[in-house]
Amino acid sequence: MNEDKYLPYASLLMRLALAFTLLSAVADRFGFWGSPGEKNVAWGDWFRFVEHIHTLLPFATRGAADKLAVVITFFQVSFALMLLFGIKIRWAAIGTGFLFLAFALAMTFAYSVKTPLDSSVFIGMAAGFLLACIPIYRWTPNGIKKKTVYRPY
Repeated sequence: MNEDKYLPYASLLMRLALAFTLLSAVADRFGFWGSPGEKNVAWGDWFRFVEHIHTLLPFATRGAADKLAVVITFFQVSFALMLLFGIKIRWAAIGTGFLFLAFALAMTFAYSVKTPLDSSVFIGMAAGFLLACIPIYRWTPNGIKKKTVYRPY
């Protein structure tokens, strides 16, 4: 029996899940999921997201929190698009893992370890690092060209 025959499907689903998770967070901070205070809306606008960054990093100034929010958003969109379209997946997966790790650590120090656990931030981190370990990504521009059967172990 071939135990790894489902690996290409699992890696595709993991790529899509991580990409849409990152894009959903970006959509929330720009108000696409609703206004601040509505049900299932974490931020609802850019100002509340910057406030959240400032809460996570109280030693940072408002200007630094604003710049950091822009950098975080840039990396989230970049990694999400790379994962979605199958471009440099390993780099995007590692970057996503480190992004979630930084967010988990900041949430742990600002609130408690329960907050990132409830938000599944550690799962996003682990999924990113696990995705980086997959040897061949079948549904990508490079993976489609490869006609060989791969054995990841």
